[in-house]
Amino acid sequence: MCARARDFRSGGGGGEWGSWDSWVFGEWFGHRPRGRRGPGRVFDRGDLKFAILRLLERKPMHGYEVMQALEEEACGWYSASPGSVYPALQLLQDQGHVTSEELEGKRVYSITESGRSFLHENRDRADDVADRLSDVAERYTGAPMRDLTRSFMRFAQVSWEEAMRQAGDPAALGRLREVIDRATREMRGDRTSGATS
Repeated sequence: MCARARDFRSGGGGGEWGSWDSWVFGEWFGHRPRGRRGPGRVFDRGDLKFAILRLLERKPMHGYEVMQALEEEACGWYSASPGSVYPALQLLQDQGHVTSEELEGKRVYSITESGRSFLHENRDRADDVADRLSDVAERYTGAPMRDLTRSFMRFAQVSWEEAMRQAGDPAALGRLREVIDRATREMRGDRTSGATS
């Protein structure tokens, strides 16, 4: 996990919260579906091959390593699928931009001189693709999101602690629910006094 993602999980450097923290990050963040990403496209048609060539320019990799490296560059907020990475690798091999060989039971891909030349000729586009991957990470782990995360964590922690403290008191729990429902309506822009959703 990249440093920005670790900082995001800690609310920007906050302390440990014991069992509550374990529940949030184990049950919520820990089971994010593979392939999930935020609004907007990361790659346009044909972009993935440039991202892959940039990675292979650093060192040879097998397919799973390529997927891991792409995810790491986006701090975990983009997850490439085998259904996109392996066809792109095969296309690059067909075009002569990469070669592959079996090593210890895994097919390892290496960039060729043709691939290096192709990457150099399209460096602006390759850099733009890399910038978009970085932007995905910044969108979800940058300072504004970290600030919001700290506020969310404080709100969630206090709500959790109050719920545990008031367990067995229906009236107190009802008041707590009203506070949370009111905050939810305001965040949705619905400030009417109607029934909660």
